[in-house]
Parts: sequence; C-alpha cells; structure tokens
Amino acid sequence: MLKSILKTASLVAFLAFSFSRCALFTPVEGPRQPHNPSRAGGGATTVVDESTRKRKEVVDFAKGYLGTPYRAAGKDPRGFDCSGFTGYVMKNFGVTLSGSSKYQAKEGRKVNIKEVKPGDLIFFRRSPAGEVFHVALVVRNSRDGIEVIHSASRGVVIENISESDYWRPKISSARDVLQ
Repeated sequence: MLKSILKTASLVAFLAFSFSRCALFTPVEGPRQPHNPSRAGGGATTVVDESTRKRKEVVDFAKGYLGTPYRAAGKDPRGFDCSGFTGYVMKNFGVTLSGSSKYQAKEGRKVNIKEVKPGDLIFFRRSPAGEVFHVALVVRNSRDGIEVIHSASRGVVIENISESDYWRPKISSARDVLQ
C-alpha cells in the first residue's frame, strides 16, 4: 500500500515538473517582470500568465490520478467519487470545497459554460429542475468541445462531454473556484 502511494506521488511529481516551467530557470522570489517592459500595463499579462500556469498545474495534477477506481463517497486515491476527486485535487492547491457536488455547485464564481477554462468545475443535472448530481474538472475547452476529467463509474477518466450523448444534455452550470 505504502509502495503504491509512493509510486503515485513520484509519478505526480514527475508529471508536475515535466509539464510546468522549469523552476531552475525562473526566479522564485522578487517582482515579476512583464514580458514586454516597453508596453504599459505589462503587469496584467503576468497575472494572466500566473493564472494560466496555475490552471495547468491543477489539470496536470488531476491527470496523475487517471485510472484511479470509482468508490462511493471516496475522497482519496484509494478510490474517488466525483466530488471527492474535485475536492482532493483542489485541496492540493489551497482550495477547500464542500464534500458533495450539490454544494460545490454554489462555491466560487459562476462561469458561462462556453467560456470555461482548464481547472473550472462543470456540474450536471438529470433534468433542468433536478439537483446537481455530478461534477467534473475542465481539462480543455476548444472548438472540438469541452474535455473534462472526472471520477465516474469507470474510475477517473478524461472525456469530451460535448460529444457525449449521456453527459451533453445534463450539463447545467460551471464555477471557477481558483480565482
């Protein structure tokens, strides 16, 4: 068991390092410099870059759990349910979420579904008036559709919900919990 946890932690650390900017070549402390010092307002670009970087880190961390089995009420790598998975991922980035998708759907800032970004949460209802029953984390939003990573009956998987006959009609709302 401990060996499995250490293996998973090593894989996550490797993936995080591989897919992030190399810390060896960027300053750790001190003021950030705008990409174009001659351009007024360059600091705004740095904020956008930082937000994009953090979102990528969240997605990369979540991908480290691909294949983890589904477990009802599961909140850790032994097995996750949907809200346990999003809560576990976000907790590792200093964001505390409620324990159920129903309550997570009320946290953070509302986002238009068409404008979701990696790291945002998407919520699902079986009917427009029904309760939220599922949550997924956005991996990518492109003209090919919205890809999410979530813990479903098959375990932690990535899928394009825009192309899914099951998920597409159930898409209800989205929230940004990273801001």
